[in-house]
Amino acid sequence: MEQRIGTITILIADRMRSAEVNHILSQYSGIILCRQGLPFRDRPIAVIALIVEGSVDQINTLTGRLGRLEGVECKAALAKAKG
Repeated sequence: MEQRIGTITILIADRMRSAEVNHILSQYSGIILCRQGLPFRDRPIAVIALIVEGSVDQINTLTGRLGRLEGVECKAALAKAKG
């Protein structure tokens, strides 16, 4: 399958969901190249930015699983991988 490089931005509005988000991310660790998290100390939210490389199906499945969690929003942007 064709591999794509992209980004996934995750907004966790309910920090009680962080453990569930981390569990899902660990299941997809094979396609995650980079992860950066930013917890807001004065608000109950956090943002996670991912750089991923995988098939469109893998990336969409990850994004869909995260987006189905209550209190979690998620968006992906993909580009064709060169090489």
